[in-house]
Amino acid sequence: MRLTHAVALAVGVAVAASVAFGASVARAADPGFTRFVAELWPEAREAGVSRATFDAVTAGLEPDYKLPDLILPGRPKTGAPRQAEFVQVPADYLKEARIESLAAHGRTLMQRYRPTLDAIERKFGVPATVVLAIWGRETDYGRYKLPYDAVRVMATQAYVGRRKDQYRTEFILAMKIIGEGAVTRQEMRSSWAGATGLTQFLPSEYYKHGVDFDGDGRVDIWHSVPDALASAAQQLVNKGWQSGLRWAYEVKAPTRADCTEGVPEVTKPIGQWLREGFALARPDRLSAAEREQLTSLLQPEGIYGPAFLTTKNYFVIKEYNFSDLYVLFVGHLADRMTDPRPFATPWSATKQLRTTDVEAMQRGLERLGIYRDKIDGKAGMLTRAALGAYQKRAGLQVDCWPSEAVLRSIQAAR
Repeated sequence: MRLTHAVALAVGVAVAASVAFGASVARAADPGFTRFVAELWPEAREAGVSRATFDAVTAGLEPDYKLPDLILPGRPKTGAPRQAEFVQVPADYLKEARIESLAAHGRTLMQRYRPTLDAIERKFGVPATVVLAIWGRETDYGRYKLPYDAVRVMATQAYVGRRKDQYRTEFILAMKIIGEGAVTRQEMRSSWAGATGLTQFLPSEYYKHGVDFDGDGRVDIWHSVPDALASAAQQLVNKGWQSGLRWAYEVKAPTRADCTEGVPEVTKPIGQWLREGFALARPDRLSAAEREQLTSLLQPEGIYGPAFLTTKNYFVIKEYNFSDLYVLFVGHLADRMTDPRPFATPWSATKQLRTTDVEAMQRGLERLGIYRDKIDGKAGMLTRAALGAYQKRAGLQVDCWPSEAVLRSIQAAR
């Protein structure tokens, strides 16, 4: 690919900076890691990385064995980090003060970037509030400084991570991004998992969904707000976003509702849910098209706390981060930018089981033939539904919420 003079100059600056950066972090050599990185050169060349960029980016590079999700020979396996989405109860994750603070700043940014946001909405069909909410949740609208060296993270994960093949590709694409001058080596900061930029993309996502929305000739999700927000919108569209469709409807469930129906596979028109006794949490007039919209039931705290009828767009946002609480945070934050009201039903003061206890519960439910998904310690939709199915079988109160009492019952069951 031919580079313009400006881009070529940027590449030169990036490579020179990379050499200086590599020298500054040089440590005692790790022969195995050094050999592994060197052997990636043919793949990097095939992907379009120049030799100069490869040498500059990898100069002095050493692994970070303190990262989570690694498999280190001779050492205990390092598990995935305790992500807030999976270890906090909803009330803690969706703190009202935090939501309102982000919504207030989002309203300010909506005015500041109004022409850009209007253009994004016209082009992609994704509301301004949704892309702003993703930006707010991912990096606090750019105010949160990502703590990790993205290249080092991806190289380490490619070497000894649980998902080596995936990160081998991400590491090579990260070098390609730097070589193209989109961002310097120093500026490519990330989360522990390598997601980078204002709206948190892996390098492969950058190439799949990145958009040059400010028209300067490059996709810059690190400094350009138009590029970052348009890229987030493009990712949602590429994953199936439907224009004009809400992400969810908050509802009140009837006392006779079956919480085991709260799985993506069970879909019904909103009108049918209403006929079965569900009611919109706040009075609203639905159009005929809305009443025919297929939705799934979501009860994040089982029969306690708020309930939602989730649309296809709910699951599109969930592909950005595979967590119900994440989607609730983004969706609710988006709504709060135009409607100041919190959820109509408050969260209950439920206690969250430890990850190891949820894993034990999943194994028990699997042993009993009720649960057939991943053993990951995350009490998501499928785990809650399986738990409810066990409660039915055991003659217990069916609340679809993991508790110590239900765990003991499952462990004792034969």
